[in-house]
Amino acid sequence: MATISNLAYVHPEAKLADDIIVDAFAYIDKGVVIGSGCHIHPHSSVLEGTIIGQNNEIYEGAVVGATPQDFRWKGDLSYVEIGDNNKIREQVIINRSIHKNGKTIVGNNSFIMAQSHIGHDSQIGDYCVLGNAVKIAGDVIIGNYSILSSHALVHENCHIGEWVLIKGGCRVNGNVPPFVVMAHNPIEYFGVNAYVLKKGNKSDEIIDDIAKCYRHVYQTGTSVFNAIRRIHEDVDQSEERDQILDFIKDHDLRLAALPFADQDD
Repeated sequence: MATISNLAYVHPEAKLADDIIVDAFAYIDKGVVIGSGCHIHPHSSVLEGTIIGQNNEIYEGAVVGATPQDFRWKGDLSYVEIGDNNKIREQVIINRSIHKNGKTIVGNNSFIMAQSHIGHDSQIGDYCVLGNAVKIAGDVIIGNYSILSSHALVHENCHIGEWVLIKGGCRVNGNVPPFVVMAHNPIEYFGVNAYVLKKGNKSDEIIDDIAKCYRHVYQTGTSVFNAIRRIHEDVDQSEERDQILDFIKDHDLRLAALPFADQDD
């Protein structure tokens, strides 16, 4: 049986699972869908267009489904879609899409810490961590198992690959390929995310090959075109190697921390 405080506001057209908890002074808007096992803490707001899966916890002062902070939004109904088993901490803001029927998406098993902001049409993968006060602009993609430390800032239209660690306070102004650590301002390549990759059961051999790929990309001073060619010649084929190559090719070589990314010689 649902436990809903008589001091909470729940719109009669909201669809709530039978076993959720809604605390005092929470606000649940028209058309909201909340799945089984969720807990909505005091003073949090779940606004129209929000669809929430199972076993999520939304803490005090969070606003999920806020209208987009973008002049291109013309008032059309759009969505925020939250998966399962996420923790959304205090004062987090997650904006809806700017497009009619579009979605801002948070996957499964992620931890979004206090005062973080996820902009319109962004996509957060599974098992991600956003540290305190991380700011994600619109149309950003963050791959599975990635960690953004506190106060990281991600500019619009950036794509961060899987298994990435962004150090605290970094300003991400380009695409970040998978398996790396990025640090400092201006942002720069800081190495391979070896510790987390080992926790994810990646072998030492695979981690060494990932490091070899990025020595060609970031540390030889050659063009990205030549780096790709050298990776094909020098690194044994693997799922991880191909993931790195596909990411670079699919993103027009526009990588963060790579001033020579537009060269082709």
